[in-house]
Amino acid sequence: MPQPTTPHAGPARGRDALGARAALAALADGSATGSGPLLDLPSPDDARPAAVLVLFGVLDALPSDHDAQARAVSRDLDVLLLSRATTLRAHPGQVAFPGGRIDPGDDGPVGAALREAREETGLDPAGVDVLGELADIPLAFSQHLVTPVLAWWRHPSPVRVVDEAESADVFRAPVADLLDPANRGVTVIRRDGQEWRGPGFLVRHATGEHLVWGFTGMVLDALFDRLGWSEPWDDERELPLVLPA
Repeated sequence: MPQPTTPHAGPARGRDALGARAALAALADGSATGSGPLLDLPSPDDARPAAVLVLFGVLDALPSDHDAQARAVSRDLDVLLLSRATTLRAHPGQVAFPGGRIDPGDDGPVGAALREAREETGLDPAGVDVLGELADIPLAFSQHLVTPVLAWWRHPSPVRVVDEAESADVFRAPVADLLDPANRGVTVIRRDGQEWRGPGFLVRHATGEHLVWGFTGMVLDALFDRLGWSEPWDDERELPLVLPA
Protein backbone atom coordinates (compact mmCIF):
# COMPACT_ATOMS: atom_id res chain seq x y z
CA MET A 1 0.00 0.00 0.00
CA PRO A 2 1.40 3.47 -0.84
CA GLN A 3 2.82 5.27 2.19
CA PRO A 4 1.87 8.82 3.19
CA THR A 5 4.15 11.63 2.10
CA THR A 6 5.02 13.61 5.22
CA PRO A 7 6.08 17.27 5.13
CA HIS A 8 9.58 18.26 6.25
CA ALA A 9 9.51 19.78 9.72
CA GLY A 10 12.25 22.34 9.06
CA PRO A 11 12.17 25.66 7.19
CA ALA A 12 11.57 25.90 3.46
CA ARG A 13 14.78 25.22 1.58
CA GLY A 14 13.79 26.74 -1.76
CA ARG A 15 16.31 29.24 -3.13
CA ASP A 16 13.43 31.53 -4.07
CA ALA A 17 10.15 30.06 -2.83
CA LEU A 18 8.66 33.53 -2.43
CA GLY A 19 9.54 34.27 -6.05
CA ALA A 20 7.68 31.19 -7.24
CA ARG A 21 4.67 32.05 -5.12
CA ALA A 22 4.66 35.64 -6.37
CA ALA A 23 4.85 34.50 -10.00
CA LEU A 24 1.94 32.11 -9.50
CA ALA A 25 -0.10 34.78 -7.70
CA ALA A 26 0.50 37.24 -10.55
CA LEU A 27 -0.72 34.65 -13.03
CA ALA A 28 -3.80 33.95 -10.93
CA ASP A 29 -4.79 37.62 -10.51
CA GLY A 30 -4.21 38.45 -14.17
CA SER A 31 -1.28 40.82 -13.64
CA ALA A 32 1.26 38.50 -15.30
CA THR A 33 2.35 39.19 -18.86
CA GLY A 34 0.23 37.35 -21.39
CA SER A 35 -2.60 36.56 -18.98
CA GLY A 36 -5.60 34.84 -20.56
CA PRO A 37 -6.85 31.31 -21.13
CA LEU A 38 -4.07 28.75 -20.82
CA LEU A 39 -5.53 26.55 -23.54
CA ASP A 40 -7.66 27.47 -26.53
CA LEU A 41 -9.82 24.39 -27.03
CA PRO A 42 -13.26 23.90 -28.62
CA SER A 43 -16.09 24.14 -26.11
CA PRO A 44 -18.57 21.24 -25.90
CA ASP A 45 -22.31 21.74 -25.65
CA ASP A 46 -23.90 21.25 -22.23
CA ALA A 47 -20.51 20.99 -20.51
CA ARG A 48 -20.56 20.02 -16.85
CA PRO A 49 -18.59 22.30 -14.48
CA ALA A 50 -15.53 20.81 -12.80
CA ALA A 51 -12.45 22.07 -10.99
CA VAL A 52 -8.90 20.91 -10.33
CA LEU A 53 -6.42 22.01 -7.66
CA VAL A 54 -3.06 23.02 -9.12
CA LEU A 55 -1.12 23.09 -5.86
CA PHE A 56 2.51 24.16 -5.65
CA GLY A 57 4.69 24.09 -2.54
CA VAL A 58 8.11 23.27 -1.13
CA LEU A 59 9.02 19.60 -1.21
CA ASP A 60 9.61 17.69 2.01
CA ALA A 61 12.26 15.29 0.70
CA LEU A 62 14.07 14.04 -2.42
CA PRO A 63 14.50 17.37 -4.22
CA SER A 64 15.37 17.44 -7.90
CA ASP A 65 18.92 16.92 -9.13
CA HIS A 66 18.21 19.34 -11.98
CA ASP A 67 19.24 22.98 -11.58
CA ALA A 68 16.42 24.80 -13.36
CA GLN A 69 17.21 27.85 -15.45
CA ALA A 70 14.38 29.92 -13.96
CA ARG A 71 15.44 31.72 -10.79
CA ALA A 72 12.05 31.12 -9.16
CA VAL A 73 12.31 27.33 -9.53
CA SER A 74 14.25 25.89 -6.60
CA ARG A 75 15.15 22.22 -6.51
CA ASP A 76 12.47 21.62 -3.88
CA LEU A 77 9.58 23.45 -5.58
CA ASP A 78 6.91 20.85 -6.28
CA VAL A 79 3.38 20.28 -7.57
CA LEU A 80 0.84 17.79 -6.20
CA LEU A 81 -0.30 15.05 -8.60
CA LEU A 82 -2.03 11.69 -8.43
CA SER A 83 -2.22 8.60 -10.59
CA ARG A 84 -5.72 7.36 -11.26
CA ALA A 85 -6.58 3.72 -10.60
CA THR A 86 -6.20 1.46 -13.63
CA THR A 87 -9.66 -0.01 -12.97
CA LEU A 88 -11.52 3.26 -13.57
CA ARG A 89 -13.65 3.53 -16.70
CA ALA A 90 -12.61 7.14 -17.41
CA HIS A 91 -8.92 7.90 -17.97
CA PRO A 92 -7.60 4.78 -16.18
CA GLY A 93 -4.02 5.06 -14.95
CA GLN A 94 -3.58 8.67 -16.06
CA VAL A 95 -1.78 11.21 -13.92
CA ALA A 96 -4.04 14.07 -12.88
CA PHE A 97 -4.46 17.02 -10.59
CA PRO A 98 -6.79 16.43 -7.64
CA GLY A 99 -10.27 17.51 -8.66
CA GLY A 100 -13.66 16.59 -10.03
CA ARG A 101 -17.15 17.85 -10.73
CA ILE A 102 -18.56 20.84 -8.89
CA ASP A 103 -21.36 19.68 -6.61
CA PRO A 104 -24.37 21.85 -5.69
CA GLY A 105 -23.11 22.11 -2.10
CA ASP A 106 -19.65 23.33 -3.09
CA ASP A 107 -18.59 26.94 -2.76
CA GLY A 108 -17.90 27.21 -6.47
CA PRO A 109 -14.72 25.90 -8.15
CA VAL A 110 -12.50 26.67 -5.14
CA GLY A 111 -14.72 24.73 -2.77
CA ALA A 112 -14.93 21.80 -5.18
CA ALA A 113 -11.17 21.69 -5.82
CA LEU A 114 -10.34 21.73 -2.09
CA ARG A 115 -13.01 19.16 -1.26
CA GLU A 116 -11.88 16.78 -3.99
CA ALA A 117 -8.22 17.20 -2.99
CA ARG A 118 -9.05 16.35 0.60
CA GLU A 119 -11.09 13.33 -0.43
CA GLU A 120 -8.47 12.06 -2.89
CA THR A 121 -5.20 12.84 -1.11
CA GLY A 122 -6.06 13.49 2.54
CA LEU A 123 -4.49 16.95 2.53
CA ASP A 124 -5.60 19.55 5.09
CA PRO A 125 -7.17 22.48 3.19
CA ALA A 126 -6.38 24.77 6.14
CA GLY A 127 -2.74 24.79 5.04
CA VAL A 128 -3.56 25.80 1.45
CA ASP A 129 -3.54 29.42 0.24
CA VAL A 130 -5.79 29.79 -2.80
CA LEU A 131 -4.17 32.24 -5.21
CA GLY A 132 -7.05 32.41 -7.65
CA GLU A 133 -8.97 30.76 -10.45
CA LEU A 134 -7.62 30.54 -13.99
CA ALA A 135 -9.84 30.75 -17.05
CA ASP A 136 -12.05 27.74 -17.65
CA ILE A 137 -10.72 25.03 -19.95
CA PRO A 138 -13.26 23.13 -22.08
CA LEU A 139 -12.80 19.40 -22.55
CA ALA A 140 -14.91 18.12 -25.42
CA PHE A 141 -13.99 14.47 -24.88
CA SER A 142 -15.36 14.30 -21.32
CA GLN A 143 -17.96 17.07 -21.73
CA HIS A 144 -16.51 19.14 -18.87
CA LEU A 145 -15.65 22.79 -18.38
CA VAL A 146 -12.70 22.70 -15.98
CA THR A 147 -11.64 25.58 -13.74
CA PRO A 148 -7.99 25.31 -12.63
CA VAL A 149 -7.64 26.61 -9.07
CA LEU A 150 -4.07 27.81 -8.53
CA ALA A 151 -2.83 27.45 -4.95
CA TRP A 152 0.24 27.52 -2.70
CA TRP A 153 0.89 25.00 0.06
CA ARG A 154 1.65 27.27 3.02
CA HIS A 155 1.65 24.43 5.56
CA PRO A 156 2.00 21.07 3.75
CA SER A 157 0.22 18.13 5.32
CA PRO A 158 0.73 14.40 4.75
CA VAL A 159 -0.86 13.05 1.55
CA ARG A 160 -1.66 9.49 0.57
CA VAL A 161 -3.99 7.33 -1.48
CA VAL A 162 -7.31 7.64 0.35
CA ASP A 163 -9.39 5.35 -1.87
CA GLU A 164 -7.52 2.66 -3.82
CA ALA A 165 -10.53 2.27 -6.11
CA GLU A 166 -9.95 5.84 -7.28
CA SER A 167 -6.19 6.40 -7.09
CA ALA A 168 -3.07 4.26 -7.41
CA ASP A 169 -0.56 6.84 -6.18
CA VAL A 170 -0.36 10.35 -4.76
CA PHE A 171 2.94 12.18 -5.14
CA ARG A 172 4.65 15.55 -5.13
CA ALA A 173 6.63 16.04 -8.33
CA PRO A 174 9.63 18.40 -8.27
CA VAL A 175 8.98 21.15 -10.79
CA ALA A 176 12.67 21.18 -11.79
CA ASP A 177 12.34 17.51 -12.77
CA LEU A 178 9.35 18.35 -14.96
CA LEU A 179 11.29 21.18 -16.61
CA ASP A 180 14.36 19.02 -17.23
CA PRO A 181 14.56 18.49 -21.02
CA ALA A 182 15.62 14.88 -20.34
CA ASN A 183 12.13 14.25 -18.89
CA ARG A 184 10.13 15.97 -21.64
CA GLY A 185 8.70 14.81 -24.93
CA VAL A 186 5.42 14.34 -26.76
CA THR A 187 2.77 11.67 -26.67
CA VAL A 188 1.24 10.66 -29.98
CA ILE A 189 -2.10 8.93 -30.59
CA ARG A 190 -2.61 7.58 -34.10
CA ARG A 191 -6.06 6.29 -34.99
CA ASP A 192 -8.02 5.98 -38.23
CA GLY A 193 -5.43 7.92 -40.20
CA GLN A 194 -5.42 10.80 -37.72
CA GLU A 195 -2.76 11.90 -35.26
CA TRP A 196 -2.99 13.76 -31.97
CA ARG A 197 0.17 15.10 -30.34
CA GLY A 198 0.55 16.59 -26.87
CA PRO A 199 3.24 17.45 -24.34
CA GLY A 200 4.41 14.76 -21.93
CA PHE A 201 6.54 14.62 -18.80
CA LEU A 202 8.28 11.69 -17.13
CA VAL A 203 8.29 11.55 -13.32
CA ARG A 204 10.56 8.86 -11.94
CA HIS A 205 9.81 7.00 -8.71
CA ALA A 206 11.19 4.05 -6.77
CA THR A 207 9.83 1.34 -9.07
CA GLY A 208 9.53 3.07 -12.42
CA GLU A 209 8.11 6.29 -13.78
CA HIS A 210 4.83 8.10 -14.24
CA LEU A 211 3.94 9.59 -17.61
CA VAL A 212 2.13 12.91 -17.32
CA TRP A 213 0.19 13.63 -20.50
CA GLY A 214 -3.25 14.59 -21.80
CA PHE A 215 -5.07 17.41 -19.99
CA THR A 216 -2.60 17.50 -17.09
CA GLY A 217 0.39 17.59 -19.41
CA MET A 218 -1.14 20.38 -21.48
CA VAL A 219 -1.93 22.48 -18.41
CA LEU A 220 1.57 22.08 -16.95
CA ASP A 221 3.17 22.85 -20.32
CA ALA A 222 1.05 26.00 -20.74
CA LEU A 223 1.65 27.08 -17.14
CA PHE A 224 5.41 26.73 -17.42
CA ASP A 225 5.42 28.66 -20.70
CA ARG A 226 3.26 31.44 -19.26
CA LEU A 227 5.45 31.70 -16.15
CA GLY A 228 8.62 31.82 -18.21
CA TRP A 229 9.95 28.66 -16.54
CA SER A 230 10.15 26.40 -19.60
CA GLU A 231 13.52 25.24 -20.91
CA PRO A 232 14.28 24.22 -24.51
CA TRP A 233 13.21 20.60 -25.10
CA ASP A 234 12.87 18.22 -28.02
CA ASP A 235 9.28 18.34 -29.26
CA GLU A 236 10.03 15.57 -31.76
CA ARG A 237 10.92 13.03 -29.06
CA GLU A 238 8.04 10.59 -28.69
CA LEU A 239 7.31 9.16 -25.25
CA PRO A 240 5.88 5.62 -25.14
CA LEU A 241 2.14 5.75 -24.53
CA VAL A 242 0.16 2.63 -23.71
CA LEU A 243 -3.59 3.11 -24.08
CA PRO A 244 -6.24 0.76 -22.70
CA ALA A 245 -7.70 -1.58 -25.29
